[in-house]
Parts: sequence; structure tokens; C-alpha cells
Amino acid sequence: MGAPPGYRPSAWVHLLHQLPRADFQLRPVPSGFAPQEQEYQQALLLVAALAGLGLGLSLIFIAVYLIRFCCCRPPEPPGAKSPPPGGGCVTWSCIAALLVGCAGIGIGFYGNSETSDGVSQLSSALLHANHTLSTIDHLVLETVERLGEAVRTELTSLEEVLAQRTELVAAARGARRQAEAVTQQLQGLAFWRGVPLSPLQVAEDVSFVEEYRWLAYVLLLLLELLVCLFTLLGLAKQSKWLVIVMAVMSLLVLVLSWGSMGLEAATAVGLSDFCSSPDTYILNLTEEETGLDSDILNYYFLCNQAVSNPFQQRLTLSQRALANIHSQLQGLEREAVPQFPDAQKPLLSLEETLNVTEGNFHQLVALLHCRGLHKDYGAALRGLCEDALEGLLLLLLFSLLSAGALATALCSLPRAWALFPPRNPSALCSGSHPSEPLLHARLEPVTPTPVSFQRATPGSRSRRCSPVPHSGDQGSPAVCIGPLCLPLPAVPSLAAGEDPTDPA
Repeated sequence: MGAPPGYRPSAWVHLLHQLPRADFQLRPVPSGFAPQEQEYQQALLLVAALAGLGLGLSLIFIAVYLIRFCCCRPPEPPGAKSPPPGGGCVTWSCIAALLVGCAGIGIGFYGNSETSDGVSQLSSALLHANHTLSTIDHLVLETVERLGEAVRTELTSLEEVLAQRTELVAAARGARRQAEAVTQQLQGLAFWRGVPLSPLQVAEDVSFVEEYRWLAYVLLLLLELLVCLFTLLGLAKQSKWLVIVMAVMSLLVLVLSWGSMGLEAATAVGLSDFCSSPDTYILNLTEEETGLDSDILNYYFLCNQAVSNPFQQRLTLSQRALANIHSQLQGLEREAVPQFPDAQKPLLSLEETLNVTEGNFHQLVALLHCRGLHKDYGAALRGLCEDALEGLLLLLLFSLLSAGALATALCSLPRAWALFPPRNPSALCSGSHPSEPLLHARLEPVTPTPVSFQRATPGSRSRRCSPVPHSGDQGSPAVCIGPLCLPLPAVPSLAAGEDPTDPA
């Protein structure tokens, strides 16, 4: 079968079409596109189920890794301050995985746009084909009505005017018969009239589904982008609650990514089977839905020299009948008008109708040729089998990168979370906030009671180190920096009435 102009199955179509297929019993299934057969449906469902298997394996791996991390972690020595070995590597591996996920999101946006462009090209081709078919029906209806009106009015009045000349009346009746023959032949040219399958309805349904598909992928891409960005923000800020929330969201997006991967894989495989040999399936489906003759469908879908125009005979007969009408009207104008001046008006109206009919006839000849509709057929295949299929493969790559990046992040986030320092470490013993100056002390008056200074505990956020009296020691003021309280030199007390600015 001849291929549409400008369309050739791409390398991706050939590669996907050669992949083995099997049903639920793992029996081989032919790669021909047959969505109505149960075995072929099972083969596509099995392709989608591979993504479900990958989701199950990834969840099991993540669960085993986290259980091992939580239960089999070696105890830290008491008082250890340095992070465990490999902690920085874990954090950077999580960041690298999230950056890979962001790159996959960019690929997903591009693939979503490519798929949308391909489907839009398919819808545009269907709309243009519907316009061609509607124009054919409109021209046929207009021409038939105009000729019928001319037969009922102008030719009838002309026969009444020429009633005295039987040979002229016979010529007028011959023109009537030719006009009726043209009308009968033209009615057979509107082959799409009354067909239940409408390209306009198909284009609207395709656009409706594509609009929601595009929106769903945009929301999925934005959701994953927000998860990646907020996870990176949580790692940078060392915010435990943000990391925990994003870990839960990452698990949700991981499930969605594997689910979309299954749909994309099954759709890409089925589309490659269709695009490898689309003519056979389209011919059979259109013949079943429309009930048109196979000669008409072969002429428009194949459009080669081996298939002749099924309307050629009707067009030839109509053209001859129009030429006969034109010659008869010219003869009546030469012979009848000098004797019957009243015949000039209906003859002029008939000639005008004949000119319009001939113009419509030439448009019908151009529209009924297979070039126009076959060009729309090729444009629809290019949009579906090139742009849309490439977009699906890019979306498949996005889902794969997303699943891998999120699985890596889910494994790395708990270890990175364990490296975060305490959220509210004690900054000052005097109760000052960490943003306040570190040195904030108050001089204590000297008392004769001996004191000793105890070490501040790290858990106390704002506790002043209080002196503890001891016998035989001298008391002095103290300042706390972090967990340590250090003594300050003693300031001698002033006697009553003594000036503190006196150098003596």
C-alpha cells in the first residue's frame, strides 16, 4: 500500500514494533495493531504491569534500606561531636538525585509540549478534512437546488413561450432532461452525506481528551518540581519538619511517576504498532463505521495510480450534460429570441444558472480529487506517529528519571536528617537568644561567702550559672558562654562616700 506524502515510519516506530509481546499466559502475540482482540489487549496490559512491578521492587528496596538504617545502625560513642563517616557523601548524593529529578522535569515539559503539538496537528488535519467533505456536500446541494429551481421556473416558462414552435419546445425539453440528468449525477458525488462518522466530532473528542491529559501532566510536573525544590530548601536550612513532609510527598510522587510510566509505555508500544502499517487498520475501521464502498476508501487513503477515481464516470457524464445544455440554450437564443422576445429573460436566467453550475462543478472536480484528503491523512499520521510518539518517549524518560531520583532521595533523606544539629541548642546561660550578643554578663557583688562554679548542661537553653557557696573560698562574678561558665576578676567594693573616679 502506498504511504501518505511526507510520512515514513520512524526508527522509534520500527524499534518499538519489533519488541516481543506476550499475553497473560506468556504466549507470543503478533505485533500487528489489533486493539479489539483480547490477546493484544493483554499484551499492552502486561507492558503497563511492568511499571507496577518496578514500583513494587522500588518500594521493597526503600523499605529494606530504611529498616536496616534504623535498626542496624551502630551506636554512637558517648560525647561524640563529629558526624559519622560518609555523612557528607549521603547529603550530596541526595542533592545530586534531586538535581537529576529537576533535569527530568525539564525533559517532561518538553515531551508534554511535543505530544500536545502532535495531537493538535491530528485535530487540525481532521478539521480540514471535515471542511473539505462539508464543502463537497454544500456545493452538491447548492447546485442541485439551483438546477431544480431552473427546471421548475425558467424552463417551464420558456416552454410556454415557445409553445407555438414544436421544434423549439423539443429543444427546451431536451435541456430539461439534461438538467435532470446532471442533478441525478451530482447527487451521487456527496458520498459523505448521512455517514454517522464525523471528522469534526472525532477532532473535538481528541482535543477534549488531550486538554485534560496535558493539564494532568503539567500538574504532575509542577508537583514534582515543588517537591524537589522544597527538599533542597529543607536540606539547606536543615529543617527536619520540612524534610519529613517532603519525604512523604516524594513517596506519593514516586507512585504517580511509576503509574504514568506504565501508561506511557503501553501507549507508545500500541502507537508504534499502529504507525508501522496504519492503512490497513484505518481502511477496515472506516469501512465498518461509515459503510462506504472500499473503492472510495482505497482511492482517498491510498491515492496512487493503481486506484482509479470512483467518481470519474459521474463527473464525465455531468460535464457532457452541461455542455449539451449550454449548446441547446445558445441554439434557442439564436432561433427563438428574434421570434419570441419574451423568451430572452428566461434564457438569460438559465445561462446565469448554467455558469454558476459550471463553476461549482469545477470546484467539485478539484475537491473530489484524492490529493486534498490524502494530504490531510498524511498530516494526521505525521502528527500522531512522529511528534506525539516522540513526546511520549520523552515523557517516558521523565518518568524513569523521576522514579530513580525520588527513590534515591527517599533512601538518602533519613541519613541526611540524622546529621542535622539540634534545632534549639543552648546559646547563653543567662537566658539570651542566640541572635543576641554572646557575651552578656552581670556583675555580682562580692560577698564573703565562698562560691564554686558548676558546668552548665547543654539541655538548658537559658539558665544562669549561680554561685554555690563553699567554706574557705572567695566569691566572684561569672559569665556563661555556651555551656561553660567562667569566673571574672573580683571588683573591690567601694567604701561609703568614696568617689569611683578618684585615681587614688
